[in-house]
Amino acid sequence: MPKHAGYQKLYTAEGENLGTVPWQEYPRPQLVRRDWLLLNGEWEFSCESGTGTITVPFSPESLLSGFKGKLRYGEKLRYRRGFTLPEEWQGRRIIIHFGAVSRSCGVFINGALAAEHNNAYLPFYSDITDLIKPGENTVEVDCVNDLDPHYPYGKQKLNRGGMWYTPVSGIWQTVWLEPVPEDHIERLIISCDMTGADIEVVGVTEGTVLFDGSEYKLECGKCRIEPVDPKLWSPNEPNLYDFCVKSGEDEVSSYFALRSLSTETVDGMPRLMLNGEPFFFHGLLDQGYFSDGLYTPASPKLFEQDILRMKSLGFNTLRKHIKIEPERFYYDCDRLGMVVFQDMVNNGKYSFLRDTLLPTLGIKRLGDKRPGVDSETKQQFLTAMEETVGMLSNHPSICLWTIFNEGWGQFDADDAYQKLKTLDSSRFIDSTSGWFHRTKTDVDSQHIYFGWLHNGKNSALPQVLSEFGGYVLKLPGHSFNTEKTYGYKLFQNRAKFVRAMRETYILEVVPLAEKGLCASIWTQVSDVEDETNGLLTYDRRMMKLGPDEFADIAEKLFNAVRKKTSKDDE
Repeated sequence: MPKHAGYQKLYTAEGENLGTVPWQEYPRPQLVRRDWLLLNGEWEFSCESGTGTITVPFSPESLLSGFKGKLRYGEKLRYRRGFTLPEEWQGRRIIIHFGAVSRSCGVFINGALAAEHNNAYLPFYSDITDLIKPGENTVEVDCVNDLDPHYPYGKQKLNRGGMWYTPVSGIWQTVWLEPVPEDHIERLIISCDMTGADIEVVGVTEGTVLFDGSEYKLECGKCRIEPVDPKLWSPNEPNLYDFCVKSGEDEVSSYFALRSLSTETVDGMPRLMLNGEPFFFHGLLDQGYFSDGLYTPASPKLFEQDILRMKSLGFNTLRKHIKIEPERFYYDCDRLGMVVFQDMVNNGKYSFLRDTLLPTLGIKRLGDKRPGVDSETKQQFLTAMEETVGMLSNHPSICLWTIFNEGWGQFDADDAYQKLKTLDSSRFIDSTSGWFHRTKTDVDSQHIYFGWLHNGKNSALPQVLSEFGGYVLKLPGHSFNTEKTYGYKLFQNRAKFVRAMRETYILEVVPLAEKGLCASIWTQVSDVEDETNGLLTYDRRMMKLGPDEFADIAEKLFNAVRKKTSKDDE
């Protein structure tokens, strides 16, 4: 983390009590095997500033990593540790998994190259069976975070500040091993509606699915399950169904949920529907940064804590903002009942003039046939988009994909929409969140931080206010930057902060919901570095308002959607 006299070291409560082997929870909740070996904990670490040890899975820029040196971006980082396989794993294939490594890396087992990867946000794995030797083995990871704009980089910036954050390098998610038989289940593709689930098993064609005491035979690797008296998934009732797949010597457990998403005209207005009913997606922007672990919370329990705190305030949606989380986050949203609007992670070059200043002044209709976006940048983005959908599409909590945010790296949005719709036609798509709208999208998406809130101009589409608010309340002792503050409206007094937030919803958002607004995303869940516009402090120690002060807003929004607006607006 950058060293500066004005920057405070802020630890979460979980970070203060970090164990020697963090993140011991199973990392892949939708494809669970009994046997696995965790490789988190202490690794040897070296870079140009020296050698020592580091705690995986925390990036060297984070407090929890234990690294004391200063990184120079573009330099090589090297990780190394030993491991010994359990004797009972003999005769099986051995797979090594990395949740995420930033940005470009090579993995070596006993000195031999086992895998290469170049995306900072996506998981990868490799079969290392033929590189394993009896007794102790070594795994080495050479990586570099060069912040190459050809590849997705999100909100990382070398010179952090304002809405840009400290970069995250190296290993930042769980590393683990698992044994599998020669013929094994590689992944599951789950497609659901309101009556049942279609399950496709990749890697094998024969086997059985065990569900609710019954066996379903795989036909060419596929089967359909239709529960008796199906219970649907929603934030209020996050019903999940467990099942198991057996094929030969392999066995995995997983889950699915039944729900539907659609757009229908209700009372003359297009509405986003969940399970055939008009639904208001009452949400928050969620950057997924933590004061002591940056991209990686000290424990996945912090994901659960964030979700439950936001639900206690009446929110039902998190917009995961240009970051992909470990799968534990999405599992927690599935089981706890929190809708996710998932952003794709941006690449390409950012222009303050084009992407921020001109739209803020009202110039929001610039084209996106941009000659400055080269073919490699386009291909890397589209490839990452496809892999993101492949990684996350089984999670019922994800209800909307965002392709481009505020023009950052935007190109050929209509073509990108068509590609994404081919990959996943079951979810809503926000092609251009904020501005630079093109022709193809499922929603009319606005960002409004200044002036009176309003719906968009395309009344034929469901209206989404995908960013607004950003009110600042800076709590002494809980803010990273004591000298600078970033946000959109500053409050020194908590009571005034709460009153202003309530008034914005009651006087502006609720009337828009009556007129067709289907979703609103307030900025944001937590403070992040210079930004102190969160409802939680960066260290997660303090909530800036309580359920008794805000939870009633959710009912007002749903009443507005149902044309039954309460007369009691205080």
